[in-house]
Amino acid sequence: MPDIRLNFACGLYDRLLPLYKGDVKPDGVDLEFLAIDDPRQIFDRMAKGDFDIAEMSSSEHLTRIANGNTSMVGIPVFPSRNFRHAFVFINKKSGIKSPKDLSGKRIGVSAYGQTAAVFIRGFLQHEYGVDFSAVKWIQGPMNGVGGHPHLPKLAKPIDIELNNSDRTISQLLGDGELDAVLGALVPDSFGKHPDVVRLFPDFRTEEKAYYKRTKIFPIMHLVAMKREIYEKDPSVAQSLFDALERSKHLADERMREVGALAYMLPWMADDIREMDEVFGGDAWPNGVDANRTVLDALATYMVEQGLLARKVSIEEMFVPGVGPR
Repeated sequence: MPDIRLNFACGLYDRLLPLYKGDVKPDGVDLEFLAIDDPRQIFDRMAKGDFDIAEMSSSEHLTRIANGNTSMVGIPVFPSRNFRHAFVFINKKSGIKSPKDLSGKRIGVSAYGQTAAVFIRGFLQHEYGVDFSAVKWIQGPMNGVGGHPHLPKLAKPIDIELNNSDRTISQLLGDGELDAVLGALVPDSFGKHPDVVRLFPDFRTEEKAYYKRTKIFPIMHLVAMKREIYEKDPSVAQSLFDALERSKHLADERMREVGALAYMLPWMADDIREMDEVFGGDAWPNGVDANRTVLDALATYMVEQGLLARKVSIEEMFVPGVGPR
């Protein structure tokens, strides 16, 4: 029986490189890897049905499920994760000295429902006691790109408006018309405008402490597949999971060959040592069981922040029975 031909759109991350190069192949699948560096393009085109399998925004996946859109199924592989303490910026003249001072401020964001913004608000609320009930949100492109042209449909009232000025969110922060910004991008004004600084200057220390307390390494993106493909041959999901796991492990082995550095990180050997110390050996686990805490937190935050009317269960997020074996 010939292999099924499928395409897979994803960023060309290090953990995906062995799959892209053909060093790893999913059993029973003739896979065309479409390397696309713009996640927004992937998400929008996957929603239109352009791809068979794709990297997908975690928050958008949960939103589709909660709204009854079942055209995609999730596979518990997480190509993109990122701590986000480093992505909260303030204007020094705003009077913000600590996270709690964000309460009642004007805060810019590329997209209120963006996964990065969801996790940032989640840890600011749960770890630092920030009250977002009186915050005024301004949504728009951070640096001229990366914004969303429409406000999200919300399950409860949130004070949010589109940025209709001729300036970016970054420029508004530098000009003092926003007190803070948060999201997935570093504002262009950081490093150029003397008043634009990080809320957490020592973000690496904050992020390590956060992980040790919570075991949350935020999941930005997961892998989604057209439901029609899964229902026609459910074995494809496990085959793809296995291939992505093998690809990750090969990338990890290559990273650890520090006699000749694979990446432009001069102190990578010490970074790997620190990573192993914090994460216990696998900083990038796939599968549902290893990620229940993170996934449950995301679902909880989305309800708290008015993005969902009900909490999506972990069982709804992914096809059953697919994972490590």
